[in-house]
Amino acid sequence: MDAARRPTRRGLFGRRAEEAPVIRVAEARSANRPGFDYLASDEAYLDSACQTLRPQPVIDAVQDYYLHLYACGGRVRYDAGRRVDAEVARVRERALAALGLSPRHYSCAFTLNTTYGLNLLLSALAPGRFARIVTTVTEHNAVFLSTIAAARRAGIPRVVVERDDDARVLVDAETMRDAVVVVSAMDNVIGAVTPDLRELITSVHRVGGIVIVDAAQAAGHALESLRGLDADAICFSAHKMYGPSLGVVVATRELLLSLEPVMVGGGQVSAVTADDFALLPDPHTRLEPGLQAWAEIIGFGAALEWIGAFRSGAGETLAAHEARLGARLHAGLAALPRLQMIGDASPVISVLPERVDGHRLAAFLAHGGIAVRSGAFCAHYWTLERRGLGPLVRFSVGAHNTDADIDRTLEVMTAMMKGL
Repeated sequence: MDAARRPTRRGLFGRRAEEAPVIRVAEARSANRPGFDYLASDEAYLDSACQTLRPQPVIDAVQDYYLHLYACGGRVRYDAGRRVDAEVARVRERALAALGLSPRHYSCAFTLNTTYGLNLLLSALAPGRFARIVTTVTEHNAVFLSTIAAARRAGIPRVVVERDDDARVLVDAETMRDAVVVVSAMDNVIGAVTPDLRELITSVHRVGGIVIVDAAQAAGHALESLRGLDADAICFSAHKMYGPSLGVVVATRELLLSLEPVMVGGGQVSAVTADDFALLPDPHTRLEPGLQAWAEIIGFGAALEWIGAFRSGAGETLAAHEARLGARLHAGLAALPRLQMIGDASPVISVLPERVDGHRLAAFLAHGGIAVRSGAFCAHYWTLERRGLGPLVRFSVGAHNTDADIDRTLEVMTAMMKGL
């Protein structure tokens, strides 16, 4: 074959390489990434805050649906459909169990992603019930923008409150009174966990308000901080928890049944007349119009099971593994010249390079086989308007990462920063 037309393969970062015999590709795989044998040893994916990679059991579960279940759930009586219903019901139970919440008081619904879930909830709140919408200065656009739109629709004030240096929410009782408080459990830029979230929820409930939690980052990196959380709704994404692309809303049955859905369709109704319809009594159906992503839901169940059983090569739980690697990476980056650290040690680490644009630094790292995120990380108001920070570079670790990934990243970063 002409060398100019020889087939090429592309790794995780799209780097071209000459087509290699199968045995050489197999030898290049890392033996130290449980569940991620498909990753090449010279590729370091450090963008788990955007979406985690999927371990083989999750990939297998999704494939198994298409090969063996392949049916609609919730609307058929043949065997494959009944099996889908049973699997989906188990995933709802697993999601509640992962959060330490009782199915007597909470229900689990599936959506497109965290942003979609937040918007669905806010758009369906009963009109006239709440006096204001409250959020904080550091929120991801999923919260910041949806609360702007929701306040405009409802014709009620929107209040943006501050956080202190420890990420505590600074809000008084009167502002919380009869309010919808929408707040993140873990920051999207620096990975800071909201330390007073439980106290905040109690205070809001005491004065007649509700709390909706953006748990997109916390569910992936600080799941324990969410266990038993008495929020009215918790929104997160399966694709930040080693599952397929999927949104999850865990909310009180009371809140879900009080919603006035703005999106309605099949799978939500028990009766339809010429001019009206009756909704099903199952609370989760309020957020699930039409056919659902059955394969993704089942894959998320596999992800939850995998997370619970995860042990690193050193015998660490997932949280301990991510915390240790994050601390190592943070310490190594903090020692480099011309690099400003934004925040403390965490599995999510953002830096501001002083002599090079953050986007260019991310591109340089990509050429070295290291995938990171650059920009404002969908927190435009906080990073650009309030802090005046240029494009940041974010490193976020995950289950698939190894000490070798950290060593290699620090080696490449050291060479780059010293050369600036």
